[in-house]
Amino acid sequence: MSTAPTPESGDVVAVIVVTYNSAAVVPGLLESLGPGLAGLRWHLTVADNASSDGTAETVRRLMPAARVVETGRNGGYSAGINAAAAAAAPFTSVLILNPDVRLTPGCGQLLLDLLRRGDDGIVVPLVTMADGSPEHTLRREPTVLRALGDALLGAERAGRFPVLGEVVTDPAAYRRESRSDWAVGSALLVSGRCWSACAPWDESFFLYSEETDFALRARDAGFPTRLAPAARATHIGGDSRAAPWLWRLLTLNKVRLYRRRNGRAATAAYWAAVLLREVSRAALGSPTSRAAAAALLRPAALRETPGPPADQRATIGTGLNASA
Repeated sequence: MSTAPTPESGDVVAVIVVTYNSAAVVPGLLESLGPGLAGLRWHLTVADNASSDGTAETVRRLMPAARVVETGRNGGYSAGINAAAAAAAPFTSVLILNPDVRLTPGCGQLLLDLLRRGDDGIVVPLVTMADGSPEHTLRREPTVLRALGDALLGAERAGRFPVLGEVVTDPAAYRRESRSDWAVGSALLVSGRCWSACAPWDESFFLYSEETDFALRARDAGFPTRLAPAARATHIGGDSRAAPWLWRLLTLNKVRLYRRRNGRAATAAYWAAVLLREVSRAALGSPTSRAAAAALLRPAALRETPGPPADQRATIGTGLNASA
């Protein structure tokens, strides 16, 4: 269990950013922090996972007051979060941001206001993509029926029905202060009590499912995930479906996470539903689904701690939590 230090008085937000070859995108995030966190006491800690493009130097130049932790390795997103939190100054809440996120003015105050009201836990903003289209960041807990719904109907259509869809696609859910089982981890404000009870993040998830694991454990401990619809952020990252190895990693980690929380029979049914989805998409010519299906059919792949191929490690940086 991690303990969140508490300052003598008042709220202090620890802003945590994990970077890896993010020099092209992190300046935009840093520029948005001042207006986005206006009125708050906050400090920034950046964990840089051995970037080779000068990311750490860029952060130091643009924001000299920031703490920069150079981890010396690309240990993944959870490892970076844990390293940054360990090095951060005292805080009462933690705001985790991808380097390709941009906060709108006043976003932080709106997140903190909702965090103060009701239950402690996790609060997320309303996120839009760079083109202004909404990003469906709210999620329901993975189940066999929801995996089947995704396989047979597609995530967008299945998401209209709570029993069949993991992705929350109902527009009404994004217009109110709604709850969800978890949310995409590009921007998360976590209360100090929740952090103390549920941290550290599980480093066995190199990328993908780490925020699912954390939020579900938080929910189980009585710390829900809530949406602050008036708080806005923009996510300019890419899509995990663009690269076969990324989709393979995402798919394997979904099954690994489900297996940790469920018995063998349920996991076998979930695996079969996920495999059905990937095989059906592969038959339609999807190279990402071909890679995922091939991995699912290798029992050893699910026993491993998946990470990126060695020749792809340098490409991780801007889309650490790209939407599934």
